[in-house]
Amino acid sequence: MTTHTLKLKKPIAFIDLETTGINISKDRIVEICIAKANIDGSVEVKTKRVNPGMPIPLETSLIHGIYDEDVKDEPTFRQMAKSLSQFLDGCDLAGFNSNRFDIPMLVEEFLRIDTNIFDLKNRRFVDAQKIFHLMEPRTLGAAYKFYCGKTLENAHSAEVDTLATLEVVCAQVEKYEGVKMKDAAGVEYEPVKNDVEILHKLSSNNLVDFAQRMILNNKGEVVFNFGKNAGKKVEDVLTKEPQYYDWIINNDFPLDTKRKLTEIKIKMKR
Repeated sequence: MTTHTLKLKKPIAFIDLETTGINISKDRIVEICIAKANIDGSVEVKTKRVNPGMPIPLETSLIHGIYDEDVKDEPTFRQMAKSLSQFLDGCDLAGFNSNRFDIPMLVEEFLRIDTNIFDLKNRRFVDAQKIFHLMEPRTLGAAYKFYCGKTLENAHSAEVDTLATLEVVCAQVEKYEGVKMKDAAGVEYEPVKNDVEILHKLSSNNLVDFAQRMILNNKGEVVFNFGKNAGKKVEDVLTKEPQYYDWIINNDFPLDTKRKLTEIKIKMKR
């Protein structure tokens, strides 16, 4: 039975997705694996194939090995959304590159169905890739070899990648807890601890929306992270260029980005 060594106050769900592509707004999930690490050290694993309701491009199938024929009789995401939401209820979320891809993609799928079915409030987000790239810049396979001393077989299988990521985070905590670094000002600090709150801050310290169209600058202000307004405060842009909000809302941006931008706009009016 799979176990873990993380010190938890609530379960943390490690997620890996295989999809039709990498466009968060347009592509869809074809396989999802969740390894839920519980407070008692046990791990529950659920792996599901998903009918994406659209063709899987051949070049994508050649990467993860899932073809249209493999998912034609599987349930759609809409059909499994309620049970997935229940399984993830009360969990923090984690993965490998999960803040940039897996979690945003999962959030988009839920938002297409119901904006209230999957609540992200009071959740922490731990990205093993962020920790890895800070401490040992490489790939998941190299991370697994480096931290766990094993070769990652069958990479791009959702369950293999998910369980490998869980092992990597456990090994990262064991290796780096107590290791000190210096920040830009030369102040010594300890970035990694066996505490999901600390790992969340390390992984998601400037996160606003999952697609990172907006981020927090070093002053804690929400700024745009793309295009002509990159680096500019969102509130300033919306005040000076109110049409910029409409442009984002009416174009091909992730639903999560639109929701977060709308929340900022509503807050400005209070």
